[in-house]
Amino acid sequence: MPHVELSLSEPHVRRTPVECSLVLWAPAVSDAAEPCLAIDDKAVIVALSGAAQDLLGLDRSAVGRSLLDGVLRLLDFSSAANPLEESELGKIPPLLALSSGRLARGLLRVSCTAGACTLDAIAAPLFDGGTACGSLTFFSEI
Repeated sequence: MPHVELSLSEPHVRRTPVECSLVLWAPAVSDAAEPCLAIDDKAVIVALSGAAQDLLGLDRSAVGRSLLDGVLRLLDFSSAANPLEESELGKIPPLLALSSGRLARGLLRVSCTAGACTLDAIAAPLFDGGTACGSLTFFSEI
């Protein structure tokens, strides 16, 4: 005859709340081989890979600064390569992923180490519960 035992125990409950998943992603971004960066909900760079530093002509001093403070020199797609207008900044993938809470992808023209370059940027929002608290962006030069 079959025998079934039942055991009741305390449910597994996370005792210490995890902050924004950005806290978990920042070390991975810093050590990544791919060009990527992570920003918080105020567009401050929290982590930057070495490959992103090389590609974008940045250094570790960019960490802790806002992406909107001219750290990333964004250009328009005109032949003059003018600085991107302020009204267009919210449409770049790292900020769009943050504001929409959805995956964002687009082309960016940036002043890179070797001059103006076009990048494919894919950004994913990072969440704290149901609220976007940052974004993680990967870059690929075109």
